[in-house]
Amino acid sequence: MQLIGMLDSPYVRRAAISLQLLGLPFEHQSISVFSTFDRFREINPLVKAPSLICDDGMVLMDSILITQYAEAFPQKKRSLLPTDLAELQRALRIIGLAMTACEKSVQIVYEHTLRPAEKLHQPWLSRVSLQLSAAYKALEEEFEKRPRAVTSATIDQATLTTAVAWHFSQQLVADVVPADRYPALAALSKAAEALPEFTAAPYGDGICRVH
Repeated sequence: MQLIGMLDSPYVRRAAISLQLLGLPFEHQSISVFSTFDRFREINPLVKAPSLICDDGMVLMDSILITQYAEAFPQKKRSLLPTDLAELQRALRIIGLAMTACEKSVQIVYEHTLRPAEKLHQPWLSRVSLQLSAAYKALEEEFEKRPRAVTSATIDQATLTTAVAWHFSQQLVADVVPADRYPALAALSKAAEALPEFTAAPYGDGICRVH
């Protein structure tokens, strides 16, 4: 399989780390949806990162769907999702919060970098910032109440997704969600970023060195 997209995207990075933790072999191509738009379009006309080229050539997209597909492989090392219904419900809630945090962080960045300054819409920016803060407030409460063991053998999809989201937000919108207000998330991120699967897929424009 081939994972397409840059690791400065939390969605691409989430998929890359998940595939490693599941023990599924893949190659990573760091192709930008911006600077190499036409090249990406040749792979996926929708130019959506991440895209996954399956062994039979079919292209999947969206990190949620890619990780769902990966979970179905019988040869995976282990599942990153709980089987107990109540625990799965909690995990999906956390994943939803973290993915929303990613989405709102991206919207803030795009508002500042892609929209002309004279057309910046402050009410929209304030609303998105409020949503971002609400997502991280809920995640902080969750991980403060129920700390997780952060090791390669125990990290689950909810914790993984939260760690990737938090690191991404801290790179780009730390002024909106300062780390000192979220000590549980800061500690979680520090532990996760030290794992080999995370260091093999460093945030930025590099290539995932499959662990």
